[in-house]
This record gives sequence, C-alpha cells and structure tokens, in this order.
Amino acid sequence: MIFLKSESEIEKMRDSAQLVSRTLAEVAKHIEPGVTTAKLDRVAEEYIERYNGRPAFKGYGTDKNPFPATLCISINEEVVHGIPSEKRNLKEGDVVSIDCGVEKNGYFGDHAYTFAVGECDEKTLDLLRTTLESLYKGIDKTVHGNKVGDISNAVQNHCENKGYGVVRDLVGHGLGKSLHEDPSVPNFGKPGRGERLRSGMTLAIEPMITMGGWKVKTLNDGWTVVTEDQSIAAHYEHDVVVREGKAEILSTFDYIDEITKSRINAKIENG
Repeated sequence: MIFLKSESEIEKMRDSAQLVSRTLAEVAKHIEPGVTTAKLDRVAEEYIERYNGRPAFKGYGTDKNPFPATLCISINEEVVHGIPSEKRNLKEGDVVSIDCGVEKNGYFGDHAYTFAVGECDEKTLDLLRTTLESLYKGIDKTVHGNKVGDISNAVQNHCENKGYGVVRDLVGHGLGKSLHEDPSVPNFGKPGRGERLRSGMTLAIEPMITMGGWKVKTLNDGWTVVTEDQSIAAHYEHDVVVREGKAEILSTFDYIDEITKSRINAKIENG
C-alpha cells in the first residue's frame, strides 16, 4: 500500500533525513586510510543517539540474522549491506559506500553516499560521478503525473550510455513510518510504466551502479551483496517527496561537501 504524506508528516521525515545527512558528514570526517569500519559505525551510532534518533538498520531483518550495526559499509566490489568490522581497514584508493538509516519521531530517513578513500584513479572517480549524476536524473523525473518507470529509465540510460552496469536485484523504495514502503523504485525500466507518481509520495531513490556487469550475489553472512564479476560499485541515495512540477529533496549532501572541501583546502594550504 502507498501512503501519501501530509505536510506535517513530511516535516518529520525531513528532520529524520537531515539527521542522516549530518551523520554521514560526521562519519566523513573520519574516512581515511587505516581507519576501521567498526570505528565509523561507532561514530555514527553515537551521533544519532546524541540527537535523539534511533539507528534504523541495527537489528533490522529476521530474528535469526538481524543486521548487527548502525551503518552498512560496503567497500569496492561490495554493492550494499556490508557489515562493519574491527578487522576491516580502509585502504588508499578504496571506494566506500555508506548507507545510514534513522528513525526519529516515528518517521524514517535513509540515504547513502560513496566516498573515495585518499587518491582514486580517474576511471573510478568517473563511476562515482556518473552514479551521482544518475541519482539527480532520476529525481528530475520524480514529479506528479509521471510513472516510476520514468525514474528508472532516466537512471538506466545515463549509466548504461557510459558503459556501466545497473544492478537489477536491488531497488529503491517508498519511505515513511516504515523503513521500506511501496512502491519499489528500480534503477532500470521503460518510461511510462509502473506506479503513477502522486504528490505526497515519499521515495528513497538509490542508484547502485557497477564498473562491470549488473549481476550480484550475497555472501555467506546473509547480508553483504557483491558484484559477481568483482567490479567496483557505487551507491548514492536521497529521500524525495513527489511534488507538482519539481521534486523536493529532504536529505542533503551539503554537509558532506563542507567536510570534503575543507579537507581539500587543508591539503592546498599545507602544500
């Protein structure tokens, strides 16, 4: 069932989404070669709880195999749902996708960003740029009267035209009082197909794009999804409200940009 949100509900979702945005920026301060993914997870959990939120991913899933951490931290060929570990250190040239969810005041925020660790080669950086661009291509289609397929097709065309793989087994989704609501939002499809978009729908749009093929598999931990061909993957996600004429983005990457730009400036100043 699809739930249209009132303006008061959207404001609560914005609050949750913005807490995720600030959490990702707080984590970004610590992304460097040598840091453990477990440390990044602790940073996120402490920050979320400091601002009266609840980590949405921790304990999510089945009773037999609940997700054990606050963040999904996925490195290189890992597409999504990577489990943080004290034994996993970031390395120079890695790409790390960090997905974060928060529940606050009964509503969820959920979005993701892929970071370059230290210096990455230009081919890898182009994958990240293209994936991020495709997110906004999809958001441009998230307007009243369009169909879900319009979002899907915009993402797919932008990425496949540059030779990248578009993961098919994982999709975006509705968002609200539940972490996952209807409708599903694939990153591939035909325009004019699927659920009609209506003002007040709230969606998590999240391209998951690879440098190689689109096929993925899940590791024995029951969570970590990797590319079958071991190619590098990127993942970006925003929380979006369907509106007349132009979508409204509830989350932001501005806080992350402030951190990454300050790091670049510091490098320039230090020679």
